[in-house]
Amino acid sequence: MSQEESEAVFSSAADLFSILSTPIRLRLISALCHGEKNVSQLLAEIDTTQPNMSQHLSTLYRAGILGKRREGTQIFYNLKSQRAATLCRAVCNQIATEIDGDASIPVSDRLMPTLRQVERPAAR
Repeated sequence: MSQEESEAVFSSAADLFSILSTPIRLRLISALCHGEKNVSQLLAEIDTTQPNMSQHLSTLYRAGILGKRREGTQIFYNLKSQRAATLCRAVCNQIATEIDGDASIPVSDRLMPTLRQVERPAAR
């Protein structure tokens, strides 16, 4: 790999880490690992205001980490980036293991299931 290619990799990684550098964004990704949700459902899981939630959802959507679809007046968000989910899962699981070393439920099941564990909603 050339130095120019290495720089592109490091720059891309830094951009992704920057986008994921806010705890609420990590919580949103974790919540969406469990399946598609609308803003009301996300607000029920994550303690924040609706404007703050919308700002972070918009940032993650613009970055290509989330997808969305409209159904009537509601917007449903879903996890689009496997790369971001894998990175969040690895980092959060490692930190949780260090904090909570001996739990009966695997850390990975508590924090972020793999996308393969999530049942996709049926088409409406």
